[in-house]
Amino acid sequence: MRNLKFVISEDYNDKKVLQYLRGEAKLSSRLVNSLKRVENGIMLNGVHTRTIDILKAGDVLEVNIPDDTVKTEPIKYPLDIIYEDSDILVINKPAGLAMHPTHNHQGDTLANAAAAYFEEKNMQAAFRAVGRLDKCTSGLVLCALNKYAASRLSGSFKKTYYAVVKGEFHGKGVIDKPIYRPDLMKTLRAAGEEGDRAVTRWEALWTDGNNSLLKINLETGRTHQIRVHFASMGAPLAGDDMYGSTDNRISRAALHCGELAFTHPVTGEEMSFCVPPPEDFKSLLPRETFVQ
Repeated sequence: MRNLKFVISEDYNDKKVLQYLRGEAKLSSRLVNSLKRVENGIMLNGVHTRTIDILKAGDVLEVNIPDDTVKTEPIKYPLDIIYEDSDILVINKPAGLAMHPTHNHQGDTLANAAAAYFEEKNMQAAFRAVGRLDKCTSGLVLCALNKYAASRLSGSFKKTYYAVVKGEFHGKGVIDKPIYRPDLMKTLRAAGEEGDRAVTRWEALWTDGNNSLLKINLETGRTHQIRVHFASMGAPLAGDDMYGSTDNRISRAALHCGELAFTHPVTGEEMSFCVPPPEDFKSLLPRETFVQ
């Protein structure tokens, strides 16, 4: 069980417990409702309390989040753990490893590997990835180890991607094109006015006229967004055969999540991590091009 304590400030004097939990503590409504059904799930000054009870400055409000009971099948797989504490886990995911089990991937996923890691360390945690990476994409994945961390981190992190695309790019640019799913039976996406808005910002770092290394940040998080946007410009990612590019130097889309920044959900500390791309990605570039 994860225990969290909050000292009530003057700003919440004479306010309801619910206002603090949904406001300052930023608990989701779902988590608050679930805590109501947990014995001593919400406590005020050491005593069980209701969400309608009134707070006073200096009070100590506690929430006790039960351990997870729904687990993914544990399958041993070596994990590159970049950072870990009681609330979060940062993993450097290899290319070729899917995030979650699907009908196409049973057992060979990051969720299965994380479940085995939790079991080995006797941790009662579920795999909660905050933002996903495509199977072909390498790089940083942020995982919340409890429901509170997940609710605080949702939508409040920044990722920086690196991609090698076909064609010559210079300077900076923005791609603002909606993305939709032409066939609901397939994962393939496309750019088109009937889709949901998607915005990608890029900066060129290197080009040889045939290929370019780009630094990319997303304003939206659509499935396959980076891959679809550059393919729609006639510049698919190197090796991305799903979107029209093959390259005998790399067997997957040349996309890497190299940087991750966020505010720690409990301590409030500003955190940032970076990892270099794997060898197959670096093989597309001159040796001195990518230094991180």
